[in-house]
Amino acid sequence: MTPEIPVTPETSDTTEVRVPASGLVVLVGVSGSGKSSFAREHFRPTEIVSSDACRAMVSDDENDQSATPDAFELLNHIVGTRLRRGLLTVVDATNVQSRARAELVSLARRHHALVDAIVLEVPETVAGARNAGRADRDVGMTVVRRQQRDLSRSMKRLRKEGFRRVHVLDAGGAPPRVHIVRERPWNDRREVHGPFDVIGDVHGCLGELRTLLEDLGWTLDLDDAGRAVGATHPQGRLAVFVGDLVDRGPDSPGVVRLVMGMVEQGSALCVSGNHEAKLVRALRGNAVTVSHGLAQSLEQFGREPEQFRADALAFMDGLVAHYVLDDGRLVVAHAGLKEEYHGRTSARVRAFALYGDTSGETDEYGLPVRYPWAQDYRGKAMVVYGHTPVPSAQWLNNTICLDTGAVFGGALTALRYPERQIVSVPAQQQWYEPIRPLGAPSTERQPSVLRLDDVGGNRWLDSTRAGRVKVEEENAAAALEVMSRFAVDPRWLVYLPPTMSPARASSREGYLEHPQEAFDEYAAWGVTSVVCEEKHMGSRAIAVLTRDATVAARRFGIDDGSSGCIHTRTGRPFFADTAPLVESLRDAVAPLFASLDTDWVALDCELLPWSAKALDLITDQYASVGAAARHALPAALAGLDAASGRGLDVEDLRRRTDARHANALAFRGAYAAYVRPTDGLDGVTLAPFQVLAVQGHLLAETHPHPWHLTQFAGLTSDLITPTRHRVVDLTSQREREDAVRWWEELTAAGGEGMVVKPAHLVTGRVQPGLKVRGREYLRIIYGPDYTESLPLLRDRNLTHKRRLALREHGLGLDALAGFVAGEPLWQVHQRVFAVLALESEPVDPRL
Repeated sequence: MTPEIPVTPETSDTTEVRVPASGLVVLVGVSGSGKSSFAREHFRPTEIVSSDACRAMVSDDENDQSATPDAFELLNHIVGTRLRRGLLTVVDATNVQSRARAELVSLARRHHALVDAIVLEVPETVAGARNAGRADRDVGMTVVRRQQRDLSRSMKRLRKEGFRRVHVLDAGGAPPRVHIVRERPWNDRREVHGPFDVIGDVHGCLGELRTLLEDLGWTLDLDDAGRAVGATHPQGRLAVFVGDLVDRGPDSPGVVRLVMGMVEQGSALCVSGNHEAKLVRALRGNAVTVSHGLAQSLEQFGREPEQFRADALAFMDGLVAHYVLDDGRLVVAHAGLKEEYHGRTSARVRAFALYGDTSGETDEYGLPVRYPWAQDYRGKAMVVYGHTPVPSAQWLNNTICLDTGAVFGGALTALRYPERQIVSVPAQQQWYEPIRPLGAPSTERQPSVLRLDDVGGNRWLDSTRAGRVKVEEENAAAALEVMSRFAVDPRWLVYLPPTMSPARASSREGYLEHPQEAFDEYAAWGVTSVVCEEKHMGSRAIAVLTRDATVAARRFGIDDGSSGCIHTRTGRPFFADTAPLVESLRDAVAPLFASLDTDWVALDCELLPWSAKALDLITDQYASVGAAARHALPAALAGLDAASGRGLDVEDLRRRTDARHANALAFRGAYAAYVRPTDGLDGVTLAPFQVLAVQGHLLAETHPHPWHLTQFAGLTSDLITPTRHRVVDLTSQREREDAVRWWEELTAAGGEGMVVKPAHLVTGRVQPGLKVRGREYLRIIYGPDYTESLPLLRDRNLTHKRRLALREHGLGLDALAGFVAGEPLWQVHQRVFAVLALESEPVDPRL
């Protein structure tokens, strides 16, 4: 907090008044003291909250004193809202009574904001004359005298009411000449952009710190005695220390000497740790419990010269509790800091930054039980902290703990920002026996979870690739039902595939869909090359696979021994136990781990056959229709033949019935083509067609589609079904015709059809893929006799379907990109959840 600088009435021409840049300023003065004029002259209109204006808002008359309670309720609400949002707020009211000021001070404390008072002193006669000269002001001398008495009683204790500063100005004559200076708190260093090397808890481990700095490229400055007294980086990087420089280790004074020198030369920043705060109290002679390594520090500092001890004490005592850096994108605090505390200054904020959020209980090791604040963190700023030792630095909701237990024999760790690179050096030895074993689980380490308020209600998502997307409340509720009851472990759900639109309806005789329409559409969108990919009739599957269970635990937080997951397009497991299928697929695609230099991979696939997952649907719906038609229609034909033999004219009806019979046989043949026997996982295969992402790379966006298909060409496992395809130059009529013939051969042999995709991913309004399904396959979708209704079906509206396809495709890529970039899992899940929610949009399911 900025130190208090008393301001007294000035005799010079201009008085400098320093106020908090994002806190509360309370104007104090009797009616007629000029508060409103002063506020208008020195502050923006939006910054001023006036009691008169609030009274007018609730009563249409700013002089209606009966509305005062409601007016001040409104005033306090506005003030609280602005303070919560970190905005400078100026209260224009008399505020001459202590209870009125106390409520405002309480509001400031509640929002961890600094609060100053500006008192405008004016004689009663001057205030009375000013009020008398205003036709809109009905304030008599009796009111002014009462206000003056209240103010006079308050002046002696005003500074003790919780105001950081009290500025007293003489407003009895000409308006006071004032220069307002807006002071940012010392923790606000948004203008400092780095790049930074953020260094975790050192705890007196000077040798490890020197080694780490050298590994990071820093040059140490040594004094005549060979001691490190500073350091600089040739690339101008700035070091930021997360606190706990002292205690437990072999040379706490040496660490303080080095860090103090770096801070003094402008190459480092440092926040206070709880160990510095305790050491300061001890060095000052205050009563403290000597524990957790404090004895070592006191003994080590006791051997240092008196001047160094004084300098070190002043340095540690002056450390702020946290820093806000890089335009608010980076926050460094010793024990972490939840979003509402960023950039704020109060005893509660400092306590949280130094000690974390504790329950008051202790664990089995006698250490404080800490609330897992990082698990619920939803802020945009990256929070880097230490305090609680962890085996290795891991990201959780855009936060990371860098205390990797150097003093306990672990490592000293730094984070390079903005690169997000972790650099560690091992401890030279175990300098101090930890109370809790370094690898033991902490009460603070909990997995990231998706909260209801992350996804519930009507919600707008700002998508990089899909624009601004609204998720309706009822769709979110439907998605929540699926996610909460049926989905796989959500930590595997980093992507859900989008819906896909069919090509525009064909006008060709006997066809509803045809490749030429897809080619023409892409050509009209400016696409010159497309991939025609065999469309497998199966179940869409997303496979997320890791090299081993260790990678699954480290990268996905899955510690149940599994090494991957295969789920449906709605996030559900395919079978009760998919572990054998995961292991088999991981073995089948093992060459990809080496060729793509990754320890995990996400694949887009089709699980075959269709009957492996949809047998109940086939049996209950399609087979029953086929069986009924195959039994009823021959009997109807026999009856019609008998009627014709008796001389009745039933030829037209017989012709239509015969056509329906032929259609029914074709219908049965269509769905039967996708039924083959399976026994559990025996007979099940997968057809991968895209490498969605790997460690550090969003390949679905960066690599052309033909490249993806070639990645699977060399896989020889029986589990893998190849995806046949061809690339078509849309400017070549011959290549178009060849592709059409290939499609006709595929569909004539019982294939579903093909998907046409741009060879290179195209952004904007271009569809990521168009499906062109075969004539006979469409009987499964539209019914056995759909060919009799082609004129009607050709009027199908694709607008909503295509809008959904674009939004879901963009959200899916956003989710993958966020996961690859290490964004908080809850943000990844928001986008995945939105894809599932959009699937509840009312769209013709046959499209």
